[in-house]
Amino acid sequence: MSSKRLFFALWPDNRQRDQLRDVINSVAKAVEGRAVDRRNWHVTLSFIGELDERQIPDLQELAAQVQVEPFRLVFDRLEYWARPKVACLAAATVPPELENLFSSLNDVLQLVGVTPEDRTYRPHITVSRNARPFTTERLAQRATTEWSAFELMESVSGGGGVAYVPLKQ
Repeated sequence: MSSKRLFFALWPDNRQRDQLRDVINSVAKAVEGRAVDRRNWHVTLSFIGELDERQIPDLQELAAQVQVEPFRLVFDRLEYWARPKVACLAAATVPPELENLFSSLNDVLQLVGVTPEDRTYRPHITVSRNARPFTTERLAQRATTEWSAFELMESVSGGGGVAYVPLKQ
């Protein structure tokens, strides 16, 4: 049995990455840790974990039925999360459209036999790993992003570290 390590995410396009670049670069320089490559910036929606490759077509078919109401997400703070030791851009407010998307994707996971994580959803973009602790800071320059789609992503480990790759339907 062959499996893939998967998750659903908001995957920025090049325009969004450019928009996030200045904000992330300015805060990443202030954080002690290993900066996350901009090609890996994303907002995790639902973590799936290892999934048998034979289940992926069913997962994709169910996910394609999820309607995304367009929304804006405002990253307005830099937070340190102790358990994974990361620094991340975080949003103080979760738009209702994003809450609905999160809930719908968790429903999809249950339909394919995956138990969703039991946690409060906190949208964020990891900017640094192995970060040193610091106090939450409000950003002088906020990053407002607009979303109307999500992706099924694969986490691929290689010699140069981990890369995140969208699995196209």
